[in-house]
Amino acid sequence: MSSPSKTSGAFHEAKGSAKESLGNTFGSANMQQKGAAEHHAGEAEKNAARAQGYAEGAGDRVTGKKDQVVGAVTGDRSQEAAGNLRQEKGDKKQDVNRKLF
Repeated sequence: MSSPSKTSGAFHEAKGSAKESLGNTFGSANMQQKGAAEHHAGEAEKNAARAQGYAEGAGDRVTGKKDQVVGAVTGDRSQEAAGNLRQEKGDKKQDVNRKLF
């Protein structure tokens, strides 16, 4: 099984909406139902990818903070800087994957 994808999810969400609209326009209950199902499946895939990205960002933040603190305590400026960068990467990844309402 492949990882969820925001791009693939958005594609299926839009494709499902189009099928649903065509089904409504032409009175095809079957097409309308299949479109609605594809729309919801795409939305679920997009949300799963967003949740996965958010969790990965949290992991980067925690690991980065640990490296930053260990580097600061031991005087290893390289580790401290790498930790800061990873923590910032985690912040950005969480920001991008935060669900907006």
